[in-house]
Order: sequence, then C-alpha cells, then structure tokens
Amino acid sequence: MTLEQLRIFIAVAEREHVTRAAAALGLTPSAVSAAIAALETRHGVVLFDRIGRGIALTGAGREFLTEARAVLARAEAAEAVLTDLAGLRRGRLCLAASQTIGNYWLPPLMHRYRLAHPGIELRLFIGNSRQVAAQVAEGVVDLGFVEAEVTADELAIETVATDAMLLVASPALAGAVTDLAALPWVCREPGSGTRAAMEALLMARGIGVGDLSRLELPSNEAVRGAVEAGAGLAVLSRLVVASALEAGRLMVIDAALPPRAFHALRHRGRHQGLAEAAFRRLIAEAGSAA
Repeated sequence: MTLEQLRIFIAVAEREHVTRAAAALGLTPSAVSAAIAALETRHGVVLFDRIGRGIALTGAGREFLTEARAVLARAEAAEAVLTDLAGLRRGRLCLAASQTIGNYWLPPLMHRYRLAHPGIELRLFIGNSRQVAAQVAEGVVDLGFVEAEVTADELAIETVATDAMLLVASPALAGAVTDLAALPWVCREPGSGTRAAMEALLMARGIGVGDLSRLELPSNEAVRGAVEAGAGLAVLSRLVVASALEAGRLMVIDAALPPRAFHALRHRGRHQGLAEAAFRRLIAEAGSAA
C-alpha cells in the first residue's frame, strides 16, 4: 500500500466518482481504477459497490476511509516538518471553516497570505462548525475556524474576530413581525454556528425551535435566498446579508442580538509549522488593524 494509493482512494471516496476524482488528481480514469483495484485485490476487501454506472462506499470502505485520512494527514505533517527547513518558500496549509467564515471572512485573508507566501499551497474545506471541529480533531487539517462554541480536550481554541448577527426578513414580511413564534422561519441545519445563534435568540424568548414552522436549508446563501423570497424570518451574519440589505431585498428587525465570536481551532498535539504560524500572525495583524 502506497501513499499515492491512499490519496487516490480518498479522492474517489469523497466524490464517489472515478472520473471526477481522476480530474482532481490530474490522472487518467484508468489509472485511478487500477489503483483502487490493486488495493482491493491485495487485501481481499471490496471498498466500493458498483451500482449501475455509479459507485458507493461499502461498510469496509467507510471504515478504511477514516484510517486512510489519518495516515495521509500524518504523512503530510511529517512533510511539513521537513518543509519548515526550507522556510516559507514551499509547502501546504490545510484550512477548514464553517460557512460564514469560509465564504466571507477567510477568503480576503487567504488572498493576502498568498501574496506574501506564493510558494505555499492553500487548501480550504467548508462545512458546518461541527464538521470543522471534527476535521481538526482528526488531524485532517492544520487550522479550523468556527462560529459555534466548541469544547474538546485535544483542541486549542482562540477567539480571533467577532461577527454581527441580524434578524432579517423580506420587506413584505418585516412589517408583520409581532410574535416571533407565529411566523415561519428559515434556518440552517443542527451543528451550524448560525443555527446556534438563532436558537439562542429564541431560547431567550422562551421559544423552542420545535415550536416553529420552519424551512431548514444547508447553506447561508440558500437561507438568504428563501428569506428574500418571503419564506420567513432568519438569523444571519451581517457578512451574509450586507448586499441584500443595501439593495433593499432584506430588512433588519430589531432583536438586540449579541455579536458572536469567530474561533480558531488547532490540535494541541500537532506540530505547528512555519506556514501555520505565519497565517496565525496574519490573522492577528488583521484584527489589530480592524
């Protein structure tokens, strides 16, 4: 078993598609198929079910995926230690961020970092806060950024910024807001920091999420679009709704929502490389200048 086979397996498992995995890796589909077949034949295990023209992980494949990611992460960590010897002329920095941070707050910082250190390859995974914390805890990424409160013994957690949260509605609905429990809502899924901010607002007013008529969507942009169309109220970051507010597609409803913190997460037991340290310094400098 080689690291290259592990990379290929992970790429196929994450996409459940040989051709798309091959394109992402810069390989031919036949080379990718051969690598998967070699793994399965060598160890006598079926990793993928072939269903029609598609594929899906078997139970064994799902278990192996966790181990394969861990092995590859350790190999990349070892490579990062050696890369440090060459300064910041080359290397890789893997980041994970919850949606508001990953789509709005982090990209300008990544651009500044890229200009300062063009030899460092940046990778970004975007998920909800729960998924990001798991990525950091498993050692899949170097740094994670979340809005939700996270508690885990293996994680070092640092507040790096704050974010204004707003209760918003379409202009047509905003004038009818008298009882929050009586109106429909649009919200994110459990595990999202934005969902947690909504739940805190409702809890403070004695309202449970289960008491609401609600539409649950998997991204901030989908929530914003539904609210603009009049589907209900939502709690969203000012970063997400700024353009819609300026254009008059949304209105703010006074709810005295407290700001929330953006947190940086790193694994306590992992080596902090020069690339990671440089990114953390850039964030600190950006916070000081704000």
